Amino acid sequence: MNPCPCGYFNDPSGKCTCTPQKIHNYLNKISGPLLDRFDIHIEVSAVKFDELRDKEQTEPSAEIKKRVDKARKIQSERYKGTSTSCNANINAEQFEKVCIIDDEAEQMLKSAFESMGMTARAYDRVLKVARTIADLDNSEVIKSDHILEAVQYRSLDRKYWGK
Repeated sequence: MNPCPCGYFNDPSGKCTCTPQKIHNYLNKISGPLLDRFDIHIEVSAVKFDELRDKEQTEPSAEIKKRVDKARKIQSERYKGTSTSCNANINAEQFEKVCIIDDEAEQMLKSAFESMGMTARAYDRVLKVARTIADLDNSEVIKSDHILEAVQYRSLDRKYWGK
């Protein structure tokens, strides 16, 4: 969704023509509890022309697909014989078994939970996303960098709805 009716709220260009009240009313169309149900929500800024024309080599889609396929295979093996097909669908009983985190990751998660005022639902979402990031990293244990990345994918509830 756009951050405001004109689409330019917080854009570095300063093109936003919306009043604070208009922005507030627009953002309030999405409630915190609804936003809480999304695993990932990030802000994506407009792409500049020079970035579109940049010839710098980036990771090819085929390589990214290989990593994703490998992570999906890990999850498929992990949940074989259960009704669960992927990390997004794990139930409360499976959390303890599949979301193993090291001490540093646990401290980071606790800190994020308290500083961001996360709900229990947001906590679950962060852990599920961190489990997937760990799978992409081919790691059996969720580490602090996996938690940190997963928390960063929860930016909008802090930025726009946390005010």
